[in-house]
Amino acid sequence: MASVQLRGVRKSFGRVEVVHGVDISIGDGEFVVLVGPSGCGKSTLLRMVAGLEEITSGEIRIGDRVVNNIPPKARDIAMVFQNYALYPHMTVFDNMAFSMKLAGRSKDEMRQRVDVAAKILGLTEYLERFPRQLSGGQRQRVAMGRAIVRNPQVFLFDEPLSNLDAKLRVQMRTEIKELHLRLKTTSVYVTHDQIEAMTMADTIVVMNGGNVEQIGSPLELYDNPANLFVAGFIGSPAMNFLSGQFAQGSTATVKLSNASELPAPPCRDANGRDVTLGVRPEHFVINNQGGIPAEVIVVEPTGADTQVYCRLSDTEVTVVSRERHIFKPGETITLQPIPEKTYLFDPASGKRLA
Repeated sequence: MASVQLRGVRKSFGRVEVVHGVDISIGDGEFVVLVGPSGCGKSTLLRMVAGLEEITSGEIRIGDRVVNNIPPKARDIAMVFQNYALYPHMTVFDNMAFSMKLAGRSKDEMRQRVDVAAKILGLTEYLERFPRQLSGGQRQRVAMGRAIVRNPQVFLFDEPLSNLDAKLRVQMRTEIKELHLRLKTTSVYVTHDQIEAMTMADTIVVMNGGNVEQIGSPLELYDNPANLFVAGFIGSPAMNFLSGQFAQGSTATVKLSNASELPAPPCRDANGRDVTLGVRPEHFVINNQGGIPAEVIVVEPTGADTQVYCRLSDTEVTVVSRERHIFKPGETITLQPIPEKTYLFDPASGKRLA
């Protein structure tokens, strides 16, 4: 196992810079998830750690070695891709043992390592099968087993669950987390799915446009987003944003375009300014006394929760309730945010104000 350090890492393709001076510290044995929308630079960053992309400037350190100019095979890492990349003419055993065979390992050592990995991943009874005889989840386990037998210092995962159906994705992300808890190998995992990030990570790195927006634990990012982007990206359904003018009196409020006033967190520096009020869907109270009128657009019962899409002032908002409401489109309800659960942002910079 080893720590991974990125210092001022930049990547350009010609004149176009796609990663802008990224600094990330990953502790020994930590599970870190790089998350962000398509094109934010997360996979490029992972490929630079792996040595599959050259960095333009900066420093990447794995353990006590600077690996900028070290080839991938010498970095002591193992990578699991979105595409399983299994050899179709080889059995599961041969696919998992292939890297050791190339390295000249003995048959006894290959058998021992593959047997251990197969037991961990529940593949023992499939070792003589070919990839075409396996399900998608089993193929992904083989790809992970191929990485495990190398006994690397660092695991790198590049959206490994993207090709799986929804139910299998839930199962596999649990298995990957259990695998990490068992092996305790430093892991860097790339995904665009913030639910994967929230459920799997020790630490999340939120990226946007080649920059790191915020680094922290899943609940730290959820409860204390640094800016509008993180607030809107972390959480499903996403946080609601309402534009208005802030007023700080005996209580703090935000006046919307229809003159309705919603409670807000205190912030004396913002008095009289235009602000963006953030409210998570689960922090709206429905039909509470003193609430603001809102028009129901769509109701989506999901079983445990009910999601209600409404028009509040001139903005569409999402409300999540544990109660089973039966509303009809066009019906008027009232919404009241929980004051201590609201957020204030500067609409120009996107930074959080309070």
